[in-house]
Amino acid sequence: MMGGYGMTGGFGGGFGFGGIFMMLWWVLIIVGIVVLVKWLVTSSGTTGRSGGDDKALELLKERYARGEIDEQEFQKRKRDLTQ
Repeated sequence: MMGGYGMTGGFGGGFGFGGIFMMLWWVLIIVGIVVLVKWLVTSSGTTGRSGGDDKALELLKERYARGEIDEQEFQKRKRDLTQ
């Protein structure tokens, strides 16, 4: 038994700093994968424009459909949004 330390070398079960760093490493890997998947899901939903532009265009279409703005104003604002 090599001086009473046993197989762990006296570090109490072999779960010293190495085990803590290994757990932190796996937590970082898992968090990284979650962040990557979340980023891929949100970026694949847009087609080069931000989601705010799509929402603004939908709101503009609704205002035009309700008669709040005329066609000239609609076309001008649509041009501004799609540039």
